[in-house]
Amino acid sequence: MLYEIVTNFPHEILDTNKPPCISLYQPTHRHRPENKQDRIRFKNLVQKIENSLRLKYPTRKIEPLLEPYRVLAEDRPFWDHALDGLAILSNEDRCIVYRLQRPVEELAIVADSFHIKPLIRVFQSADRYHLLGLNRELFNLYEGNRYGFEEIDLGPDVPKTAEEVLGERDYERSVTAAPHTTASGAPILFGHTEKSEEKQKETEKFFRFVDKFVLENYSQPSGLPLMLIALPEYHSLFHKISRNPHLMKEGLKIAHHPDTTPKLKDEVWKVLEPSYLEKTRVLIEKYEEARAKWLATDDLSQIARAALQNNIKHLLIEADRVVPLRINPETWELEPADLDDPEHDDLLDDLAEMVFRSKGEVVVLPKDRMPTTTGAAAIFRFLSVV
Repeated sequence: MLYEIVTNFPHEILDTNKPPCISLYQPTHRHRPENKQDRIRFKNLVQKIENSLRLKYPTRKIEPLLEPYRVLAEDRPFWDHALDGLAILSNEDRCIVYRLQRPVEELAIVADSFHIKPLIRVFQSADRYHLLGLNRELFNLYEGNRYGFEEIDLGPDVPKTAEEVLGERDYERSVTAAPHTTASGAPILFGHTEKSEEKQKETEKFFRFVDKFVLENYSQPSGLPLMLIALPEYHSLFHKISRNPHLMKEGLKIAHHPDTTPKLKDEVWKVLEPSYLEKTRVLIEKYEEARAKWLATDDLSQIARAALQNNIKHLLIEADRVVPLRINPETWELEPADLDDPEHDDLLDDLAEMVFRSKGEVVVLPKDRMPTTTGAAAIFRFLSVV
């Protein structure tokens, strides 16, 4: 296959940055008749990419770059199962495709690096979470953000049901009579209490397996909050036995079923939104405190210089804003950029990529939550001399 559908971000393709780097973003639709226009819009964006490539590259190099896009344009099953957005990153070695749970602004850019700001916004940790759907027979794990969530494919070797974890269980044992009798001579019956206690023990054993598996394989590596969807009695038991520090106290206390849980997007975000708003409030407060100590700025020139020095700990950038400037690699000065030029990109995206690569935190915020009007705000690692 000329392209591959991926879900992980950051992806290893970002480690190469082998120009020309092609970035395509497009809103898509899940249902007819809206999705009938998606392929047409996609082909128009591909034409824009071709026009940009022809400004610098010969036809013999352009055609192999565009071949994955032409193949994808004719892949009808792909378009019939689209989500809310599409992102594609490609160079001469590889083409990766993201099917996104939120719409993105239409954009097609050829540059010397990938345009990743929309992907940072989708995958940023500020609003990402894991969701655990649980009952006494099975569990499902999901990953999402404020725009929705999708089930994580745990692979064929991971047991997902109580039967797979515990083996076949026999709860239909007959109620038996003990050799003892009451004063009236009636036999004393045993079995009901034993059966209930056995169920409780095995449910607890299954929950312990789920807790350990999720903690070791997902919560610890990602650090994301974990929200539980289960009946109230299962909430009580799971919280009692869990050793996962990322498990949220809040959750949805309703029955989990794999067919209905994916429809709970709005209900899930209502629970998670206060935590997201608090995270962004704290980050903005940190920015204001750092600025008072000369450890933060909203000046784009200063931010660019600090990014080049790997001196940005946190970078806030405004969503859906494009700043047509570029950093001169020799003088470190900002100068006008032509976004149709295959070597130029949006300044905010360039800044996000540099900070992202230097292990700083990049958070993309809507305009009404930004603490500045320049499109960016940076907190330094150390006192800048520029």
